[in-house]
Amino acid sequence: MLNKRLTLILAVVLGLSILAPLHPCRASEANIYVQLQTLIDVLSRIKSNYVEDFDQSELIDGAINGVLRQLDPHCYYLKAKELSDMAERLRGDFEGIGIMFDIRDGVLTVIAPIEGSPSDRIGIKAGDKIVRIEEESALGITTREVYQKLRGARGTKVNVSVRREGEEELLEFTIIRDKIPIYSIPMSFMFTPEIGYIRIARFSQRTNEELEKALSQLEIQGMKKLVLDLRWNGGGPLLQAVKVADKFIKTGKICYTQGRTPGSTQEYYATQQGTHPYFPLIVLTNHASASASEIVAGAIQDCDRGLVVGQTSFGKGLVQQQFKLRNEGAVFLTTAHWYTPSGRLIQRPYKGKSRVDYLTQAFQDTSRSGGEDKPVFYTLKGRKVYGGGGITPDVVLKSAHLGELEKKLRDRNAFFDFAAYHLGTHPRMPESFDQFHQDFQIDNSIILEFKTFLSSKGIDFDLGDFQRELELVKNCIKAEIAGELWGAEEKYQIYTEKDPELLQAIELFDKAERLLAE
Repeated sequence: MLNKRLTLILAVVLGLSILAPLHPCRASEANIYVQLQTLIDVLSRIKSNYVEDFDQSELIDGAINGVLRQLDPHCYYLKAKELSDMAERLRGDFEGIGIMFDIRDGVLTVIAPIEGSPSDRIGIKAGDKIVRIEEESALGITTREVYQKLRGARGTKVNVSVRREGEEELLEFTIIRDKIPIYSIPMSFMFTPEIGYIRIARFSQRTNEELEKALSQLEIQGMKKLVLDLRWNGGGPLLQAVKVADKFIKTGKICYTQGRTPGSTQEYYATQQGTHPYFPLIVLTNHASASASEIVAGAIQDCDRGLVVGQTSFGKGLVQQQFKLRNEGAVFLTTAHWYTPSGRLIQRPYKGKSRVDYLTQAFQDTSRSGGEDKPVFYTLKGRKVYGGGGITPDVVLKSAHLGELEKKLRDRNAFFDFAAYHLGTHPRMPESFDQFHQDFQIDNSIILEFKTFLSSKGIDFDLGDFQRELELVKNCIKAEIAGELWGAEEKYQIYTEKDPELLQAIELFDKAERLLAE
């Protein structure tokens, strides 16, 4: 049974018709057949002789992964449950109670309820600690157990007990599960009266419609310029990347793919349907901007539509296709390369490197303005751009790093915990975010309270470091209080006001305007 099952699964992986007789002249296929039979022999010996019991399916999964490791780093295998989870992420929704959470010191802590979710509607707040689920202790819970206990079919109920700062007794909630959206665009707002800001955190099947809604709302609010933030965006469906680029580019090619099998070579063009006004555009990238993010950045750069600013992107120029297997899992195989409109292949070299080295090297600061060792291409207006190893920005910014004190306090969750504590002891706050944003100040009394709070938690700090990073500390406190009161978007809106890369980027709109005028 083991032999037959392994033969069938590996046949799909390798693309072999191993049950059919091999042509005597096809020596390479005959060799593969012998190797495959050898692998089956090894597993058979293990089954008959190995000293301990083992899970046969895990051995087979390991064999499949071993085959794929001989290809490029972006070929991979997913078991049935993993495939279902991935489909959920790409679809952009799941069914559950709707919280963003973290497990802090063994306690399930709500980072923020998802807007409009059952948790949001029933009154779960950022900072709440879920200590019991269905009358059972949730202390020491794992992430997997959180998903198992809190996710579930729409319409079903789950009872939770919550410890909230400022409340003496546990709060009891009965939450009715519902469909929960996973947003591609976690935030969009007016950074200044003229500059809009949109962050695309991931690409899913709903990215196009979310972007359309965000752009329309910002245009109504008077947006004349836009920062499109693709930092830390690892990509997603190619067609969604094309649709995003199509909103900014009037005519011409957005990207194209080339492979060796029928159907793998495609060209994608702007449609002129739903294209937004030609306002000055800046696209922010960093070393973690990959795949679909690079398609968008590369198209905007090649078409001279906007300025790409930040660090060189990850460098993933490969297209994967999903192939279902008999065990309900799937393999994802690279079937084509994709190219920017000017013909750039931006795939970073991977041959001869381990997967760890391949990933690590993507985050080394190789950004440059000259691209001396990269192949040269030209945009529609004749500007030099570079292929090989990611999208090289038009303007390179040094990677932003947290201050030592800020990093330490974030690692210890000090800002988050203090915000919950402060609101528990100071319930009177501005009623609207706009009022809070404009009028609420982190004054000396709050700073003194924060220092006392740190001491009570055993978090030591250097007074000199505290004074040097005072403005950043104030910003972090204000941001976390906003998050407690209104949610994640408002929190990050406050955080972005001190984002050094964003502050540098908005000073470059003169260049973006000249690019459109040339």
